[in-house]
Amino acid sequence: MVDLTKDELIDVFEKTLQGQLRALRSIRKKSGGKSRQDRSKKSNIDVIEAVLRSAGAPLHVDQIIEKAHKLYSRRLQRESIVSALTKKILDQQTFCRVGRNVFALLEWEEKKKDGR
Repeated sequence: MVDLTKDELIDVFEKTLQGQLRALRSIRKKSGGKSRQDRSKKSNIDVIEAVLRSAGAPLHVDQIIEKAHKLYSRRLQRESIVSALTKKILDQQTFCRVGRNVFALLEWEEKKKDGR
């Protein structure tokens, strides 16, 4: 019988656990579920867009922050997202401002203008 050092034993446990984790993630992928890594790959802007789409209506920045935390476990910083949204608005990309710190998807406002 071979005596293992403490570090060697820890390495064995670590490799075993990594294998088990890979197996669990593989099962999750086959069942169509999203892994924690997949959910966290979304940028803040992607999360904001998803929050607005799920709401189906314009939201105040505080509501966006609250829903992002509930739906995606993301803690968005108010100043950071207002800044990012403002840049997108100035570039006329994806978002528009419909009130004081109230944001909507640009496509919604374009549909309103077209009368759809």
